[in-house]
Amino acid sequence: MPRTARIILPNTPHHIVQRGHNRKAVFIESVDYQYYLDSLVKFKHEFGVKVYCFCLMTNHIHLIVEPAEDAFSVSELMKRLAARQTRYANKLENRTGSLWEGRYKISPIQRDEYLLQCCRYVELNPVKARMVVDPAQYRWSSYQARTGIEELGWLDLDEAYLALSDDSHKRQVRYQKFVSIGEGDEKTLIRNAVTRNQLTGSSAFIDEIENRIGLRIENRGRGRPVQKGK
Repeated sequence: MPRTARIILPNTPHHIVQRGHNRKAVFIESVDYQYYLDSLVKFKHEFGVKVYCFCLMTNHIHLIVEPAEDAFSVSELMKRLAARQTRYANKLENRTGSLWEGRYKISPIQRDEYLLQCCRYVELNPVKARMVVDPAQYRWSSYQARTGIEELGWLDLDEAYLALSDDSHKRQVRYQKFVSIGEGDEKTLIRNAVTRNQLTGSSAFIDEIENRIGLRIENRGRGRPVQKGK
């Protein structure tokens, strides 16, 4: 079966998923998670990529990032992240070989309609995996920073999140309430879009991108997500 071409767009948020080789654990100790985050901070600055949201699970990662004009910077970011974590794990475990699956998955996101929903989808992963009952209990995601529990000075604030309120505390409270509502009908669209390297957005968004890049995009979405309040 031919590979699905990745679509990476400048000045557009993207949902990225990368899994461990054969779905084996990538992170075991706390230092493993922290090493990855330290690398993420290093390379986001090096390549000029904004990081809006993340969740590091035991055997895979979710990131929501946005490149500037150079969309290729996302590929470089992921290449360097994967290589650095592999060297770290191989040295620690006295092993060789790949730590990750060969290809990460990526989905450009329609900012106004789906970005907050994608962040919620990412940060609820530990709850869906029954690792915690509340996303606030999970240390290795952006949820604590986006709800004011801890401060991550390097985490970027996206426009959809900032639009929740001009006041930072009110914004954090409103985002917490938004996540607590839980996922709606958009969950399947988000999951399928990133799994297939497709777009996370409405039919109008897909039409716009198709016209821009001159490429027909299959597995189209079903329109706007169900709004459940913010």
